[in-house]
Amino acid sequence: MTSVSGPLALGTMMFGSWGNTDETECHKMVHRALDAGITLFDTADVYDAGTSERILGEALRGRRERVVIATKVGSPIAGDALRSGLSRHWITTACDDSLRRLGVEHIDLYQMHRPDPSTPLEETLAVFDELIRCGKVGAIGTSTFSAAQLDEVHAICTSNGWVAPITEQPPYSILARGVEHTVFPALKRHGMGALVWAPLNGGWLTGKYQSEATDANDRAHRQPDHFDHRNDTIRAEKRGIVDRLSVIAADHGMTLTTLALAFVLDDPTVVAALIGPRTLPQLEQLLTFETLSLPGGAREAIDAIVGPGHMVNPADAG
Repeated sequence: MTSVSGPLALGTMMFGSWGNTDETECHKMVHRALDAGITLFDTADVYDAGTSERILGEALRGRRERVVIATKVGSPIAGDALRSGLSRHWITTACDDSLRRLGVEHIDLYQMHRPDPSTPLEETLAVFDELIRCGKVGAIGTSTFSAAQLDEVHAICTSNGWVAPITEQPPYSILARGVEHTVFPALKRHGMGALVWAPLNGGWLTGKYQSEATDANDRAHRQPDHFDHRNDTIRAEKRGIVDRLSVIAADHGMTLTTLALAFVLDDPTVVAALIGPRTLPQLEQLLTFETLSLPGGAREAIDAIVGPGHMVNPADAG
């Protein structure tokens, strides 16, 4: 079985036209991550219609044995409904396409990108089991599934003797803690690990959105509908919270970013936190930590600002 371990994993959604079209720099980011000890690399077929997978595969050429490659299937590629979902036909087609783009013989962790209400779960899980048994896939996971959906998935796998998912990929950060009271207990019930995305809440927990003076290439400009950049009320609330969190970080001799990453990794359910920088300098900034352990008293101080299970913006649930 594929082993997925942290503490940090590199997400490559930004590789390609969604973020960084300089493929040489993207390759350097992968190599820098490897040098820093990162061994899990996460992508998806939907990211720039497969471009992210291709760039990642090229960057890892000759280094395959050192890494765990995770990708996803299900979201519409280039908005095409015929290239989406979790049907038997599409999963088998998409898996072969991902293997070709990545330039590998098997995918270590193949994830259902989102639930597909139009396809019976039995059909989806049966084909994933077949992909594992024929050697194209090492292990399977889910992404942004609810606790009830995870319970259903495992009940079906158990009753049919199929291989069950080993990971769930939920959004989780100090500003988005909803999974603590719902998804995390389900993961514990089923012996799954959380591979969390958006641990920095789209950049909010780096502190770079504390003023209106932001880089024109940042998500605030490129994707203003995500992470509250069009919502004045929530933007103001997040800025106030980030100011208070910055004080906690300073009190413990940490950067805000390190505090945020240490917080999500402090939960034993979390096996790795996905970081998704757009540029090599951004990656370098994320790697300037001495430790990712949460200091004593820091969790209690954070809880007093954003309580367990609370979502500052419910839309951050993905």
